[in-house]
Amino acid sequence: MAEHPPARSEAPYGAAEERLFSRTHRAATASFSAVMFLTGFAALAVVPTLPTAARDLDGVSLFPLVAGCFVAASLLGGVVGGHWADRSGARRPLAAGMTLTVVTLVVSAASTSIWQLAAGRFLDGLAAGMVAVSVNTAIGQAYPERLRPRALALMSACWVVPSLTGPPLAGLVSEWWSWRVVFYGLAALTLLPALALVVVLRGPSWKGVPEVPDGPPSRPPLLLATAVSLGASLGQYGVSGWDGRRLLFAAGGLLLLVLCAPRLLPPGTWRAFPGLPATVLLRGLSSGVYFTIEAFVPLMLIAERGVAATVTGLAFTGAAVLWAAASWVQGRLEHRPRHQLVAVGSLIMTTAVALAVAGTLPGVPALTAAAAMLVAAVGMGLLNPSLTVLSLSHSPLGRQGYASSAMQTNQNIGQIMVMALSSAALNACLGAGTSAPAGYGAAFGLLLVPSLLIALLAGRTRTTGTGPRTSDRPHAAIPVGGEAG
Repeated sequence: MAEHPPARSEAPYGAAEERLFSRTHRAATASFSAVMFLTGFAALAVVPTLPTAARDLDGVSLFPLVAGCFVAASLLGGVVGGHWADRSGARRPLAAGMTLTVVTLVVSAASTSIWQLAAGRFLDGLAAGMVAVSVNTAIGQAYPERLRPRALALMSACWVVPSLTGPPLAGLVSEWWSWRVVFYGLAALTLLPALALVVVLRGPSWKGVPEVPDGPPSRPPLLLATAVSLGASLGQYGVSGWDGRRLLFAAGGLLLLVLCAPRLLPPGTWRAFPGLPATVLLRGLSSGVYFTIEAFVPLMLIAERGVAATVTGLAFTGAAVLWAAASWVQGRLEHRPRHQLVAVGSLIMTTAVALAVAGTLPGVPALTAAAAMLVAAVGMGLLNPSLTVLSLSHSPLGRQGYASSAMQTNQNIGQIMVMALSSAALNACLGAGTSAPAGYGAAFGLLLVPSLLIALLAGRTRTTGTGPRTSDRPHAAIPVGGEAG
């Protein structure tokens, strides 16, 4: 998204005005930090509880829909929030997103069916997308230029503690009390900073200066994002079974994705044209593999192997630490070509897929599958930031925002489509009377295809040295069923 001009002049202020301005931004920064902290905490803490919730609501077969609809909705929420903020400033979509977050957490906590839980997760994804985009836009619209880098860096740092503490705490609460307590607790914790943020943003400094578009109103991307989100949700439901009705939903969802998704991406993305298209494609494939491992391994461990939710929570925490550590390491390999790090990361993820398959075999310890989450995080820590650097290197000058948007969009699409294929394999095996472990083995085995494809296509992402210069030391990325920021 293009950066907005400051909402007020950056000429020197008078002493009284400077003090008031500083107090306002300190209060806003504190509110933004609390919001991003709780957004990250909610996103990461909820994930380990979903398998338990699906089991209690007799909806294990619809678990892919529950897990995937959040991602589908966040794509739409980001587009809605961005366009709303461009038109009227960031405070309204941000306030709406925070209000919707509290409501949807309560809706999910009170679920009496798997469908209510899926609806809550969809609305929560919509709210999360709006909040993330609106916070960044608010900083761009109203913060002086000298404060923006520090404010944005702080927003990214707010995901670190949730990634370490959220999953194990949620696992403990879910095991000792109920998964519903996790949702209710997050709703209560989110309410206070949501109210504080609404109060802070009532001032005139936060109205923003809407950006004047260079061309016609940008409604087509919003309609396309809606169609893609709808297609993704239909596809997730369609692969949850093998009756005629579900197959029709799957076909309709696939048709929407095929027709609409390419129009949100660089031309040639799905054909892996060298440069930015191949880079965007590999972001989608890698995110799809990682998200499917992150979603299905805990489901299998809890629903089939009887592993405690606390253990799966610790696996999430370990994955977050290893992702950040691997990302730090790749940032120091400044003389290593980035496309080589992409290939190495993909081979490590292939090893993780093999561990997940092995964890389904009789006689193999269940924690072998949990180790797959840790190994996959190492691969993503090397691969994901390298792809980000490559995407900026391939971007024409002044179009880095477009490249970032395309990477985020295909990340969501990849997560949805790869998980849908694995879900189809799992449900096909279960429908044919195959044992659940064998079904999970087939679902994980399919992930070998995109993992190896990334290694084969990594060379197409290499730079020629003619693109814009970008830093080879990206900040460490923190996974959120995808990534933060």
